[in-house]
Amino acid sequence: MFHFLATVLRMEFGLFNSGCLLPGYRPGDPLREHHRMIDEVEWTKAADRSGFKYTWATEHHFLTEYSHLSANEVFLGYLAAATERIHIGSGIFNITPPVNPPARVAERVAMLDHLSLGRFEFGMGRGSSSTEQRGFGIEDPEITREMFDEVIVEFKKMWRDDEYGPHDGKFFSMPQRNVLPKTYTKPHPPMWVAAGSPSTFVKAGEMGLGVLCFTMASVDSLKPLIDSYKTAIEKAEPVGEYVNNNIMVTSNMLCLEDGQRVRDIAATLQGSYHTSLLFKYLDTFPRPAGIPVWPDLIPEPSVEQIDAMIKARIQCFGTPDEVADVCQKYADAGVDQLVFGQLSTTMSREVAIETVETFGKHVLPQFDKDPVHSTTRQREAALAKS
Repeated sequence: MFHFLATVLRMEFGLFNSGCLLPGYRPGDPLREHHRMIDEVEWTKAADRSGFKYTWATEHHFLTEYSHLSANEVFLGYLAAATERIHIGSGIFNITPPVNPPARVAERVAMLDHLSLGRFEFGMGRGSSSTEQRGFGIEDPEITREMFDEVIVEFKKMWRDDEYGPHDGKFFSMPQRNVLPKTYTKPHPPMWVAAGSPSTFVKAGEMGLGVLCFTMASVDSLKPLIDSYKTAIEKAEPVGEYVNNNIMVTSNMLCLEDGQRVRDIAATLQGSYHTSLLFKYLDTFPRPAGIPVWPDLIPEPSVEQIDAMIKARIQCFGTPDEVADVCQKYADAGVDQLVFGQLSTTMSREVAIETVETFGKHVLPQFDKDPVHSTTRQREAALAKS
């Protein structure tokens, strides 16, 4: 028997697909990369059945172990056919022109929008790893800010019924062309941007974009960033045709009815190794004090440390009651969508499916009783006003 929270704010839930391949996942299996990709598909299908509203597939290149999901548009196209209700999102498409020409991005968005029957969510970013950026000829990470600003305003023009261009910019040029297909969703799918720094949260609000972010600290540390975004978006001048007022936060989750089993499994997941990889590769992020420099690793937690973390309600690990308490903290902080990257660990497909089913049965209904996605409601409201 599980309790229900007395005070609940509405919040939606999703998954984060990354194609992570840590050393402890199926060691010695020559097909382990293939099996992990299929794990991602089957886990997402289970989340679709369990009431999760979103799944986000990352785009990374050349990042051994951390993420092998380079062609996320292919992965998302497959998911469009494999699922029924869940929205499929690019988390992200890298929109810097050396990595992805803008017209090709616009085409992919529209095609995925058609194939998913309007379930596509367009998340964008400029990349955060010099390994990736230099692999595509970008030597200065700072210049990607200018690239993003030039490209972001062009997509809505490409999706309009008339021809696009010509465009002669600093980072890309193209003659007048009809970018096809046009989007299935009118005026276009919801638009999001990856954010890490306080200034990016404000900028996202000013542009009317939803925010995609992750946290490795306490929920409380997010509150000032969320507040700054929510203040900025009240006066947004949207770069799309409408405002997407949404904060998505990626964390982790292990929700099982047997609390001791959670503690035992959590201590084997190599989550600290994954965090060490994050700071190895995503080297444009500021490094918090105390994070060792690769190849030194963050120590893995003991069962006792996992137990203390669960009792302090720091992460969504534990029984449904314990996990619901943590979800309440996120909702109280103003998070609109909480997303879980369970397979960014060595978690097996079977445990990942069991935990989304347990969460979907006991926790999710306490927070999300609306069958309509928030992004759909906002788009329809904007259309009604136009």
